[in-house]
Amino acid sequence: MKLYVQLMIILWFSLLGEILSNLLHLPVPGSIIGLFCLFLALQFKWLRLRHVNDVGRFLLGNMTILFLPAAVGIMDKFHVIAPYLVPIGLIILGAIVINIAVIGLVVQWIKSRFEGDYQE
Repeated sequence: MKLYVQLMIILWFSLLGEILSNLLHLPVPGSIIGLFCLFLALQFKWLRLRHVNDVGRFLLGNMTILFLPAAVGIMDKFHVIAPYLVPIGLIILGAIVINIAVIGLVVQWIKSRFEGDYQE
């Protein structure tokens, strides 16, 4: 019964996000808004982590299985995506390079700001 209640809490936040997205005509998916609402509820202690922890761990642990239908759908429409494989690949490669560069710069900034530059 505990797991059912935890799942229902998460699904209610998802429903809340969908409702807000549709009512306010936001360009953000309702699931993202629901996750943000759940984050705020946890952050402001309106909801305790123990109220969603077990189901949240289960969902995170099985995330690859949950994304399988989306991957199958992409492969089903491969003929539509095929002409755009090179641009998609370049965008992914560019995003990886930008991410690595930004992470490196942020780490350097944090080390210099908070740790100092120690001489050995």
